[in-house]
Amino acid sequence: MSLWRCGIGDCDAGFRDVESTIVHQTNEHERHECKVCGTVVPEGYFAIRHAFDEHTRAEYVRAYDADSSAVREREAIKDEIEAAVDLEAVIDRLGLELPI
Repeated sequence: MSLWRCGIGDCDAGFRDVESTIVHQTNEHERHECKVCGTVVPEGYFAIRHAFDEHTRAEYVRAYDADSSAVREREAIKDEIEAAVDLEAVIDRLGLELPI
């Protein structure tokens, strides 16, 4: 069984499941302020989710000075996580409410 990796900055913490990875990202890393709208969200998955659920690709590219490969990389990460995650379990563990 392969480990899920945090991937924020130089953090390479590994976890058995994606839910634990997201909990780590939320609890152990600084919050992220969206450069498009200013909303503050947990770093990592929740920041990627916010960017692509709340904003267009064009808004993301402009605000983050990103290119199409950066967009595709983050969309692939989001898709991989969402294929495996029990998001309700993560929300419950964190004591949060949607939307995040």
